[in-house]
Amino acid sequence: MPTVDVYNTNRDVVGQLELDDTVFGVTVKPHVMHEVVLYQLAKRRAGTAKVKGRSEVAGGGKKPWRQKGTGRARAGTSRSPVWRGGGTIHGPQPRSYDMKVPKKVRKLAVKMALSQKLIDQELTVLDQLQLERIKTKDFAAILDRFQLRKTLVVIAQPDDTVERSARNIPNVKVLRSEGLNVYDLLNYHNVLLTQETVGRIEESLGS
Repeated sequence: MPTVDVYNTNRDVVGQLELDDTVFGVTVKPHVMHEVVLYQLAKRRAGTAKVKGRSEVAGGGKKPWRQKGTGRARAGTSRSPVWRGGGTIHGPQPRSYDMKVPKKVRKLAVKMALSQKLIDQELTVLDQLQLERIKTKDFAAILDRFQLRKTLVVIAQPDDTVERSARNIPNVKVLRSEGLNVYDLLNYHNVLLTQETVGRIEESLGS
């Protein structure tokens, strides 16, 4: 079983924690994580972009001028795509970007992302993360102590003090454990967890 040091917020080692092999020690397959990231990004797309074709644009019922004798090009409608105010050729239409990825694969990809963070030594575990007040400066001081910059902070319970203290810090995101996902794990350089959060993650993802 992989073992990590557990720190307090002053960066003192206060113990060690054994991590579940089935969550933090799986074989990493980049193509699986890539597929799940595409799935997540596709879910964000609305697919509601829409333009009007020549048959949908209002007006243009009358032929602008007679067919011959004017010296101008033939024109059947003022709503032709080559005219200003006309329809659009091959423009976007409503569509679904939905992808199907099995739940087991999505779950496995999260395990792989966590395992990769552990391999790269980008995973930090705290005994607890508590702030006495809502203060951005106090939260930033903890990150500076650990020399963390682009960081994903995963908490086990809703904590208004922590969430509001971190929300104005650039490149820092606080996420509850039930919302843990591959995209955020890969998008942020460092991952900060508490012991309680690790337990929740292992309970949720463990086989």
